[in-house]
Amino acid sequence: MVLQRQKISALVITYNEIGYIENCIKSIEFADEIIVVDSYSTDGTYDYLLAHPKVKVIQHPFKNYTTQKAFTLEQASNDWVVFVDADEVVTPQLQSEILDTVNGPKNHAAYWFRRKFMFQKRRLRFSGWQTDKNYRLFRKSKVKFSKKRIVHETLEVNGTSGILKEKLTHFCYRNYSNYKGKMLCYGRLKAKEAIAQNKRFSIGLLLFKPTYRFLYNYIVRLGVLDGMKGITVCYLNALGDWERYLELRRLEQQEQKVPNLNTAPQQGN
Repeated sequence: MVLQRQKISALVITYNEIGYIENCIKSIEFADEIIVVDSYSTDGTYDYLLAHPKVKVIQHPFKNYTTQKAFTLEQASNDWVVFVDADEVVTPQLQSEILDTVNGPKNHAAYWFRRKFMFQKRRLRFSGWQTDKNYRLFRKSKVKFSKKRIVHETLEVNGTSGILKEKLTHFCYRNYSNYKGKMLCYGRLKAKEAIAQNKRFSIGLLLFKPTYRFLYNYIVRLGVLDGMKGITVCYLNALGDWERYLELRRLEQQEQKVPNLNTAPQQGN
């Protein structure tokens, strides 16, 4: 019996990704459908996508990564989905493995991708990233984005998971200001996660966590072997933790300024 070829939807979310989105889109043109949800880019990203004959682009306001990706997933017409970031590239070898996997006689509900991290055009081999993996290929009918996270989002999978052999190329570090901005943004979103989980600020965590993050990634996770690239990345990752706890303190202070209407004294008739 000849198995019917499975169709694939390729999904991406974007905000000001010109210079990177072009290679990303080119690398996912093997898919039957490409859908990009853009958060009102101002650098030409939206115009580029709008003019691309193989891309369906939708503009949608960004709240957090989980809600944006969940919205994007809803747009997919096919059950099999490959979901990549705008600064990621699917190599020809990984393309072939994806097609072989979804069209094989047996498959899992979702697949992890390992990633090869790039510091501009140079390989970043250590600094805490060497065991990184993310869900990138899955069946729409078998997954949903977990609401427990709003950054570094993950899936709740109804079924088994596998892992592909080929790696996804991730151009994580464009320049210092861009990477710093991402780490600060992640830190602030993690603070919102913490507030939602009733976690509180402490000066001890503010001082300990960033220091621990830097030393762990730089020494234990061998960032030292990445040279100056390792110092830069480990420092900025630790800065994200610093921002996380500063933002947590700010959010707590805002909560204290808001009157609790449920405990307000009752007014007489």
